[in-house]
Amino acid sequence: MIATVYALFADAAEAERIAETVVTERLAACANILAPCRSIYRWQGVVERAEEVPALFKTAAPDALIARIAALHSYDVPAVVSWPIDHAHLPYANWVQENS
Repeated sequence: MIATVYALFADAAEAERIAETVVTERLAACANILAPCRSIYRWQGVVERAEEVPALFKTAAPDALIARIAALHSYDVPAVVSWPIDHAHLPYANWVQENS
């Protein structure tokens, strides 16, 4: 099984640092760091706004990847979730499995 893991980061530097770490450690085959986004969320009873950097990770080990991202993350409660990939181009799925 392969999955896409989605995470938000405080800035591009953090996203790149964590992406490089988890790809080097073979927890993710690839990471796509996306353009900054504007987030509006409730934190400790207050509605907050922040610019954050989302990233998508391709992995065959979503639980281990989520745990590692959370351990490296600067947020107290980082947004890190996964979606299973039910259908994929077979060579791509094999590549993800071989590299994560």
